[in-house]
Amino acid sequence: MWENDMPQRKGKRRPAPPLSPLIPDSVEAELARHDWDAIPCGCGHSASHLVGTVRDAAEGHPSAFRALEGHVFFSEALKPPAPAVCGVLMAVWAAGPPRQDTREALLWTLLCLLCCVDDGSSHEAGLYGQCAAFIRTGTAGFRREAAGGPASGNAEYARAILDILGMT
Repeated sequence: MWENDMPQRKGKRRPAPPLSPLIPDSVEAELARHDWDAIPCGCGHSASHLVGTVRDAAEGHPSAFRALEGHVFFSEALKPPAPAVCGVLMAVWAAGPPRQDTREALLWTLLCLLCCVDDGSSHEAGLYGQCAAFIRTGTAGFRREAAGGPASGNAEYARAILDILGMT
């Protein structure tokens, strides 16, 4: 069979969105690492619809972080996409979001994830443990942000994150 004669597969695969110059390669790699179609979302659909929201957050849109509520976390409970989203958010944090509003929204979201109920057991980390493990990777950055002064919302969020992680 010639290449052009190959039957086309019909499925739910969507073309990859164009790469944004605002999203670092490390964040794109973390986004690509997860099978978003296979993860059930907190809203009842697959988490594939969150990719656009997470990309918007990675581009620095503060409202995108708040849009994760109800899908990734809700009423003090984490939802299945939480570890994947948290991994992407920590890649954004590691890349150093330049805008004050973006850093504040990112820190707020990480704090929301840490304020959820721990769903782990003595044998398994659960969603909470997986998120906490991702968030611990940003400790050095949280310490720098926490040193920003008492009047800074970012500093307060960073101190709260460090406190919850037991790293103060």
